[in-house]
Amino acid sequence: MPNAVLALNAGSSSIKFALFEVGSGTEPAALLHGQIEGIGTSPHFTARDTAGATLVERRWQDGAAQSHEALLDQMLGWIEAHLGDDKLVGVGHRVVHGGRDFTAPVLIDEAVLTALEALTPLAPLHQPHSIAPIRAIMAARPGLRQVACFDTAFHHTMPAVASRIALPFAYAQEGVRRYGFHGLSYEYIATRLAKDLPHLALGRVIVAHLGSGASLCAMRNGRSVETTMGLAAPDGLLRGTRCGTFDPGGLLYLLQQKAMSPHALEHLC
Repeated sequence: MPNAVLALNAGSSSIKFALFEVGSGTEPAALLHGQIEGIGTSPHFTARDTAGATLVERRWQDGAAQSHEALLDQMLGWIEAHLGDDKLVGVGHRVVHGGRDFTAPVLIDEAVLTALEALTPLAPLHQPHSIAPIRAIMAARPGLRQVACFDTAFHHTMPAVASRIALPFAYAQEGVRRYGFHGLSYEYIATRLAKDLPHLALGRVIVAHLGSGASLCAMRNGRSVETTMGLAAPDGLLRGTRCGTFDPGGLLYLLQQKAMSPHALEHLC
């Protein structure tokens, strides 16, 4: 009997997913993909097969009253029904921040989840939405294995000269350093380069992750050696809702001279 794994990427108003068939010694095969968008207003659930044909489309009349957890449970129910005799054996989650300690995918238990929640101040707009579906699945499907995959992990190969911030060393020991993000995207690109253009992958490559969120990564031999993003997600390139790299003097000016609160500053930048 074939097994299947579910990949989830959860945000503040959407849950994107893809389902893969897995077997012993074979590459995962894509089965379908979809999303729930408009969470909190007008949830819209769709799933399509690999040819793009619509498998399911649903809207909720009581959309605003539907929580992430309730919608996720209904999505899981549909996936399990669609699989029939096949079995969902695991869920992989994109988690934005892994901090210093999580440098590779990890099987999630309560201790891991507690450690990830402690990283929320480093990614306050992202980390809670990464963690919420993990807790929801723990409650709804307690026996289902879950794995966290980190956007920061790919950049742990950066040398100290790239990861250190010019502050006293004690702060670096406490985790105040440049982490980098979009690592799952960069890892995929590095893998594809190694397969399709190996002569380039072994050299020096600059990769651009461009969209409403954007960053650059310098790679050598398929490993990250520098990136534009730092301690937290707002750093780096100008983006749709981020100012990018900003003079620390400007932050102090807004805090001191304009009496802006840290909360207001967080949402401004």
